[in-house]
Amino acid sequence: SHLARLRPPLGFEKFKVGFLLGTDELGRDMLSRLIYGLRFTLFIALVGSLISMTIGTLIGVISGYVGGIIDNIFMMLVDIQIAFPGTLMALLLISVFGSSITILIFVVGISGWENYARVVRGQVIQIKNEPYVSAAQVAGAKPRRIILLHMLPNIASPIIVLYTFGISNIILLESSLSFLGLGIQPPTATLGSMTGLGRDFLSSYPH
Repeated sequence: SHLARLRPPLGFEKFKVGFLLGTDELGRDMLSRLIYGLRFTLFIALVGSLISMTIGTLIGVISGYVGGIIDNIFMMLVDIQIAFPGTLMALLLISVFGSSITILIFVVGISGWENYARVVRGQVIQIKNEPYVSAAQVAGAKPRRIILLHMLPNIASPIIVLYTFGISNIILLESSLSFLGLGIQPPTATLGSMTGLGRDFLSSYPH
């Protein structure tokens, strides 16, 4: 109801039970919306980071294993991606294709693949002349088998570390887009959209 609008968190009002984290401008429980919004934000971050990891790992492996002109072309793409601001690219793509959850996952997913590509390429170059790789080549193993069974298991650690860092970066990117009104649209809650809606009441209801 309108009486429950913008209530402060529990303990801020004397002798009132209230909501644990208060209510928003429409009287909705903030804790429930926070949990619900966190689910969407984490889903976008986990899937988006998985897309980044897949693209970057694939490019890095091919670039490091094949070398030559292929390596030069892929590294040129990496340099272009690094030079182009990720948030600006996300704003451009969302303004063109819309802000559905599918588009948003795709947009955040292609925002950090260059980090994976550079690290994986370096690791592949470092280990592709190792004795166990040479032995697999002499035994007649195909490049795909060598990469999947011999190389990737030995470079998994830095990839996993990058994935965990990528999740936090994508959460920030998604929250920034939703804060600007370009992410998941209301009434669906995400952390960024909740922050964006709350800024209108910052001076009158700072809680």
